[in-house]
Amino acid sequence: MAVEVKLPTLLRVHAGGASSVTADGSTVGDVFTELTARHPGLAGNLVDGDGKLHKFVNVYRNDDDIRYLESLDTKVADGDVISVLPAVAGG
Repeated sequence: MAVEVKLPTLLRVHAGGASSVTADGSTVGDVFTELTARHPGLAGNLVDGDGKLHKFVNVYRNDDDIRYLESLDTKVADGDVISVLPAVAGG
């Protein structure tokens, strides 16, 4: 299933400057696996060394935060949009 993945400005350099890319998969994790195979520079920014969602990004499937769904096991459907946003902290 093809989904659109929107990338924040900081990660676009790893995808040839594209603000969004398409990738296939049945879960967010599958989509990230395909995406990082094509754009290896994204790997350490999306998923940590243990294969879990990196703690410094927020990922949404359409408008739903995947941390409150099934994280990387969240199902995706054809035409869904995955948005990757950098986590912001400060005081």
